[in-house]
Amino acid sequence: MKMMTLSSLLVAAGLLAGCASKGPKPLYYWGDYQEQVYSFYQQSGDPQKQIDALNLDVEKARAAGQPVPPGLHAQLGLLYARTGDSNKAFGQFATEKQLFPEAAPYMDFLMSKKQGVVR
Repeated sequence: MKMMTLSSLLVAAGLLAGCASKGPKPLYYWGDYQEQVYSFYQQSGDPQKQIDALNLDVEKARAAGQPVPPGLHAQLGLLYARTGDSNKAFGQFATEKQLFPEAAPYMDFLMSKKQGVVR
């Protein structure tokens, strides 16, 4: 009886340890997104450098088979607008609307204001 109880406890502990080590898979590929948003609102850094970092995150997310988080394409759009490339800005806003329909009112607002430039 003691042997059966001890072995049952060891099996249960092994199963719990296996479950605890994996953890849930993240819903989105975050990459440097949060850092780039922080940098954007601190008015520091080169917009083109931020654009390159976020585009790299998009590529890494595709390679990992994970979606990008809400707001990443909107952030790219704001950065493109800041550099004067309204075509790419509008493209990013449209992508954000497509991936996250709840963002449509805000994306429409950004597209209606000075070609995406909101200061």
